[in-house]
Amino acid sequence: MKKIWLAGLALVAGFAHAQQCPDTSALKKARDVVQDLERINTPDGIQESYKTKLGGVEQWVNVRGQDKGNPMVLFIHGGPASPLIPTIWQFQRPWEEYFTIVNYDQRGAGKSYGETDPATVSDSIHIQRYIDDAIELAEYLKTRYHQKKLILMGHSWGTVVGMGAALKRPDLFYAYVGVGQVISTHESERVSFNYALAEAKKQNNAEALKDLESIAPYPGNQPITRERIIVARKWPQYYGGLTAYRNESPYFFDASLLSPEYNDQQRCDIDQGNVFTLGRLLPEFINVDYSGVRQFPIPVFMFMGRHDYTTPSEPTAAWLAKVKAPAKRGVWFEHSAHMIPWEESGKMLITLVQDVRPLAAQKKKAGE
Repeated sequence: MKKIWLAGLALVAGFAHAQQCPDTSALKKARDVVQDLERINTPDGIQESYKTKLGGVEQWVNVRGQDKGNPMVLFIHGGPASPLIPTIWQFQRPWEEYFTIVNYDQRGAGKSYGETDPATVSDSIHIQRYIDDAIELAEYLKTRYHQKKLILMGHSWGTVVGMGAALKRPDLFYAYVGVGQVISTHESERVSFNYALAEAKKQNNAEALKDLESIAPYPGNQPITRERIIVARKWPQYYGGLTAYRNESPYFFDASLLSPEYNDQQRCDIDQGNVFTLGRLLPEFINVDYSGVRQFPIPVFMFMGRHDYTTPSEPTAAWLAKVKAPAKRGVWFEHSAHMIPWEESGKMLITLVQDVRPLAAQKKKAGE
């Protein structure tokens, strides 16, 4: 099944709701190995998976760390409805030595999709509701795990939610980290399209040129429809705009096959949830624009892939240069596109430990 990650939106191309969920029982032994590798045995460690109601909807939460005394990171996944939990076995284990990492499947996503009748959730699929869910979860985590504050981090679509949560409730967070940040959807679409067009011309790719010219000028003054975005996302990603130097990313899209956190139905629900949320969020997503935010209430860090043409880094760097915040830093990942946690996981961890973790440690020491 071909999958295209749209500008903050992951799309399953050609997906039909009647699709049969595959039988992956042959991979059980491999999943058992992953599960054994992931087991946390340290005396002060934590490894929990449970569901809790956020905004009246059951949502799955995953909490992992080697030491409960470490700062807690709330990591908001992308997509929408492209959960991180079935992929964390690929990159997160070293992070857990320095942080307690919390991931959750948002409403309509992954394991959370199967918990509630979609018809009862449908009317709540709005950006502000996702922001309020994240805030509600942060409050819950503070209470359950006796945290003063959390570090908030978002990836791709999750940065839309994360920025909104940080701006609305800065009192909950030590800092905000945007990974593949969405600042302005329209500007991101323009930069991404122009990159693909330039590459197609450089390589004399007749198929790509035909596709891209069919939607030009893009985004232009026409509506950003699902059909136009499919074309606009296809070629930047083909030219390494999703994963640097690669035209496909099966390591990510197929990660759930080896995840011990999901059963076959839940693996199938990843795609179901994506289709369910995409059309409902698209009208709001295309109008996302944080470019007018000139004051940010907490320290802000932007992790930018040099080759990211899914949520291009250019608008993020321009925004960061102008914004005023208690502290700010932009970090370029020279060998990454959009998938920084997978492409340069080591550099990302070092940056989090050196630059972000001390903010939480200092606050704790000061007895805040």
